[in-house]
Amino acid sequence: MALIKSPQEIEILRHGGLILSEALGLAESLVKPGVSTRELNDAIETMIIDRDAYPAFKGVNGFPAAACISVNEEVVHGIPGNRKLKSGDIVGVDIGVRYQGLFTDAARTFSVGEVDADVQHLLTVTEEAMHAGIKSAAAGNYVQDISRSVQELVEQAGFNVVRVLVGHGVGHHVHEEPQIPNYVGPFRGKRLRERMVLAIEPMVNVGTAKVKTLSDGWTVVTADGNLSAHFENTICVTDTGGEILTMSEGIRR
Repeated sequence: MALIKSPQEIEILRHGGLILSEALGLAESLVKPGVSTRELNDAIETMIIDRDAYPAFKGVNGFPAAACISVNEEVVHGIPGNRKLKSGDIVGVDIGVRYQGLFTDAARTFSVGEVDADVQHLLTVTEEAMHAGIKSAAAGNYVQDISRSVQELVEQAGFNVVRVLVGHGVGHHVHEEPQIPNYVGPFRGKRLRERMVLAIEPMVNVGTAKVKTLSDGWTVVTADGNLSAHFENTICVTDTGGEILTMSEGIRR
């Protein structure tokens, strides 16, 4: 079971989540044709450190960067480098922040310039699926209730959820129990309790749900080369659903 966080820990996580939200906002402002994924990463890392926090992914199991930046068919864990964004791309930016010893985790997928309507539909559905999962993260529900909300919305739209990558608990570590699949499995999972802190993160593919890992050992791509989108928030379970900890004040859902 995910550790129940104290009210004091929730306040620290809320502050760290706002730093993370600010980093994502910076990334969104920088996502333009001609910008390299390394430039995005470096700006994100500088901003987080300037806020007296630390990029939580850097160095974990040898990961070399502050952010995972994944373009088009790259699902997650893309390593920033010299690749330059071009108009019509989509780019997933996944960031972890360690603040006062506690961790938050969030991701957004941004469009680069103008994208086709069907690509925008993928982004919209993935974000809506994330929020459907968050709404289901109410005390007394089960992990499977989150999974069902995500899967039903995604599949009704004609897309597929990645099954080998899942959401998770977060807080004292980047990854904690419970695992949170984005599809309904044979078990309903843990019962949710107030002040559990979870990272809910649907990864949604246009084509097959199958993925593969590139030779760099990190970058996960769709098996068929079709596009993938990724949205994630760290949330705190309440009796009415998930409170988002990684979204700026005034636009929490």
